Amino acid sequence: MNDLNQAQFERSRCPVANVLDVFGDKWTLLVVRDLVLGKSRFGEFSESAEAIPTNILAERLKRLELGGIVTKTPYCRKPLRYQYELTEKGRDLIPVLEAMVVWAGKHVPGTKVFPRYVHSVEGVDPNPFG
Repeated sequence: MNDLNQAQFERSRCPVANVLDVFGDKWTLLVVRDLVLGKSRFGEFSESAEAIPTNILAERLKRLELGGIVTKTPYCRKPLRYQYELTEKGRDLIPVLEAMVVWAGKHVPGTKVFPRYVHSVEGVDPNPFG
């Protein structure tokens, strides 16, 4: 994967295509979602309902780190284990995720809406993280 900090375009100069180059797979935004919802350790991510395979989870976390979207810091030395946190670049994805949650709540029947989004889905609260 290309370093996200370089101006390299895999598909085109289209912003949508370039975002899809970073987040257009089945798992990456789910990892970001879990970070936003408070998960920070590998085991916590692997316990998500979507059951991401551990090899894919490790690769996505590495890709997000290389892209400057997450940082990892050790929380245990023996055995060496890391916790992950969104960087400022990663936190800038929160409004994107909010918009996806609100859209799904309005247009995809049966979608679970996290409690802090309920008012947005009903059209009352324009700031779901407020």
